[in-house]
Amino acid sequence: MRGGGNMQGMMKQMQKMQKQMAKAQEELGEKRLTGTAGGGMVTVTVSGHKEVVDVEIKEEVVDPDDIEMLQDLVLAATNEAMKAADELTNSTMGQFTKGMNLPGMF
Repeated sequence: MRGGGNMQGMMKQMQKMQKQMAKAQEELGEKRLTGTAGGGMVTVTVSGHKEVVDVEIKEEVVDPDDIEMLQDLVLAATNEAMKAADELTNSTMGQFTKGMNLPGMF
């Protein structure tokens, strides 16, 4: 049969790529990225899977009369950490989709 070997080779390459992608996804989950706000007064740490794993708030930024400022700082730090996680995901997983026209993928 013509092309049979070529198809088998392609399938093996796809399986290898799937394993590499799964390993990369697993490694992403182990990465930690941080976002800060207020000159380091609030720090949020997320995993590469975009799960918040830690929030640190310096005592001196806690003002019971200005809860809105603290909320804004937490929000800003969280958004910064999430953006870092997105960038890491795109650079890590994007290597698997280079040259492919796959809308909506990484």
